[in-house]
Amino acid sequence: MTFSWFADVEHPDAGAALSGADRGALLELLRGTPGLTQARLYTPAAVATPFNDGPAPMLALQLYFATLPALEAALADIPPIAALPSLRGAAISHQAMVARSFPVPDARITTPMPCTFLVHYPGPALDTNAWLRHYLEHHTPLLARLPGIRDIEVCTRVDWCDALPWRRAEHMQRNRAVFDSPGALAAALASPVLEALRADSRRLPAFSGGSRHYPMHTTIVLPA
Repeated sequence: MTFSWFADVEHPDAGAALSGADRGALLELLRGTPGLTQARLYTPAAVATPFNDGPAPMLALQLYFATLPALEAALADIPPIAALPSLRGAAISHQAMVARSFPVPDARITTPMPCTFLVHYPGPALDTNAWLRHYLEHHTPLLARLPGIRDIEVCTRVDWCDALPWRRAEHMQRNRAVFDSPGALAAALASPVLEALRADSRRLPAFSGGSRHYPMHTTIVLPA
């Protein structure tokens, strides 16, 4: 079990995108984050999905730390990402969470830039413990049956301290399901496993807020 810090960047201009120069600068900033064990940089991928959740964030970040104190210490010296030209005028929200990984039949990623299906549940649930128990015990094994899935991660809430000027998100849960490519994700979502997942979703204990699903190109970043 590790700790993840998420940042979601949304721009009022629907056509805004991270420039190549800013991408390179951001990767260097991430590599120098103190205490970082790994980071993931997400940008929108064009995948037709059965979900109609609106446009993905122009950029999302996920930074991993071994402990919550290490995460909080890093947030005191987080890179000045909002100053990058591509991100000027964008709104940033962030959240720290506990990350749980789950086994898949074949975890070998065969492409240099995999595609991640980022999902979040704003919540709340009527009974959070009951909701999470059902999800972790019943829903994740179904996710592992998706053809071509390479990684499953479920992140749940934790209280954390920071002095950042951005909005603090309070999502009940975030998921990460990784595939080799946008095509592999599209094929998985067209498989019969999706109906099994939908059937199990109807059995989840009562919750509000729905869910959001975003296909994202993924760059894995290791510390310098």
